[in-house]
Amino acid sequence: MTADPATPLLDTVEFPADLRRLAPGQLPQLAEELRAEMIAAVGQTGGHLGSGLGVVELTVAIHYVFNTPEDRLVWDVGHQAYPHKIITGRRSRIRTLRQGGGLSGFTKRSESEYDPFGAAHSSTSISAALGFAVANQLSGGTGKGIAVIGDGAMSAGMAYEAMNNAKQAGNRLVVILNDNDMSIAPPVGGLSAYLAKLVSSRPFLELRQFARRISRRLPNVLHRAAKRTDEFARGMAMGGTLFEELGFYYVGPVDGHNLDHLIPVLENVRDAVEGPCLVHVVTQKGKGYAPAEAAADKYHGVQKFDVITGEQVKSAPGAPSYTGVFAQALAAEAARDDKICAITAAMPSGTGLDKFTALYPERTFDVGIAEQHGVTFAAGLAAQGMRPFCAIYSTFLQRAYDQVVHDVAIQNLPVRFAIDRAGLVGADGATHAGSFDVTYLASLPNMVVMAAADEAELVHMVHTAALHDSGPIAFRYPRGNGTGVPLPAVPERLEIGKGRIVRSGTKVALLSLGTRLAEALKAADQLEARGLSTTVADLRFVKPLDEELIRRLMSTHEVIVTIEEGAIGGLGAHVLTMASDEGLTDAGLRIRTMRLPDLFQDHDAPDRQYDTAGLNAPHIVETVLKALRHNSAGVEEARA
Repeated sequence: MTADPATPLLDTVEFPADLRRLAPGQLPQLAEELRAEMIAAVGQTGGHLGSGLGVVELTVAIHYVFNTPEDRLVWDVGHQAYPHKIITGRRSRIRTLRQGGGLSGFTKRSESEYDPFGAAHSSTSISAALGFAVANQLSGGTGKGIAVIGDGAMSAGMAYEAMNNAKQAGNRLVVILNDNDMSIAPPVGGLSAYLAKLVSSRPFLELRQFARRISRRLPNVLHRAAKRTDEFARGMAMGGTLFEELGFYYVGPVDGHNLDHLIPVLENVRDAVEGPCLVHVVTQKGKGYAPAEAAADKYHGVQKFDVITGEQVKSAPGAPSYTGVFAQALAAEAARDDKICAITAAMPSGTGLDKFTALYPERTFDVGIAEQHGVTFAAGLAAQGMRPFCAIYSTFLQRAYDQVVHDVAIQNLPVRFAIDRAGLVGADGATHAGSFDVTYLASLPNMVVMAAADEAELVHMVHTAALHDSGPIAFRYPRGNGTGVPLPAVPERLEIGKGRIVRSGTKVALLSLGTRLAEALKAADQLEARGLSTTVADLRFVKPLDEELIRRLMSTHEVIVTIEEGAIGGLGAHVLTMASDEGLTDAGLRIRTMRLPDLFQDHDAPDRQYDTAGLNAPHIVETVLKALRHNSAGVEEARA
């Protein structure tokens, strides 16, 4: 294909089929244009920048060599998929990334046939790609399953579980290990590329197969020696012995930014290798954008920024973040108690534990992307008398639910769960929303579950958890900044299972759990303006419930409304169960529950998400008015 020199190559590529019509010598130019387009787009939208910059050439090479979408390409996590989106028919929408109604920040099946598998939690790609590969094998299809997984994601056991079962897929499975934990060192240069190309070539593989056939005819001891010699020689030259033991043919390391090296290796893997293959590609996170290359986190996640200077748009100064308040409160507890320690699953800065680490490095443990191990590790620490805090996002704690049940709750071990990103999370959408933790934790015997209404309450809950040695305890708090309330100089130890009355009334009672309390108070003002005297209670605990408080409010008010930032099965379900068990609804009491809708909400601004969910003050007011109208209609009907 001959392109007009005045026309950017990227303008000629809408889909991978267009890319494959280019000459190999044109691909470096296309990659640079793709990198520039991504930088410009993320500068306008914010999002994950560094990881995508690191895989620009790899993205081009994969789509150039493999027949996507027939060959199913699965990106692990999806942070790095922005270049992929640009060249798979979505360039015209790339500046809607993470905006309401726009493109997802991750791969998403409903967006494109080039996203065969949705991803936002790590370490799932090999399992999914194996599923595609085996399905094609069973149905007689020709497509391969291709997984691109980062070195960080390889810290999760699920990746190895998948690799242990990969042999049955044969040459239909290709795993590309994107290793960006190092810069391009001299060994990943010409000699390494030559070796990778050599050992993935058909002549070498045919010679290797011939040698294996000969060795199998030798006596057993000589056959085993020959096999060990082959593995040792390749391991000495190239590494990868672990992957070979799992049944993969290892190729690499290859410079992931050199298309002259990448293309021939991937072509050999596509055409010559007979079994599942792992290609080890070394890339540089933030590659090609100087501010990202210089930053400590390689601009992993960014706000909108000036493309020329790299300076990110700063939010107006305001209240401290809930994450920051948690980190500060935990550090204060650790200064008082040397048995307190902290565990994170590859999210030290996201959970605020980087600050804790700076003060108490010997009491901080980053277990990698291994939430299951992290929870059971915490259980072991607790069983030996330590006071561990597991700081894990709500959506990621889901991955360790069996360990929470079996290793913590059944044994009644005092593990403290600091659940960040509770509720809706804005631009990260459904995959990162903390919608279900109340439901999946409050159903467990022995578990105590709290939710902070504001940052001052969070300080009290950290203190309460630190002192709670009689079993597991969890407290949840949202993403973003707090309300600006003053933080307590001395934290209060909360009485387990006791809420508080924030505002007293006589007709309507709003029972709030978590940070919807502010909206409940606004709703109370609006109801008072209508002549409806309103009580607002911050329950603080969903497990155990403050049954005494709830019973009193039910006996003195006409309408009870529960309000929470969680899915069905949470506070509302527990209050209704209590009321049903005690027959409290028999006297005509109206109880309504407000919670997140029974769907996975797409990404949007948090305020708009809660508006869509129907959990803001106007929705609370309308829920109360509907209940009263229904009550009045029932009374009139009875009189008639």
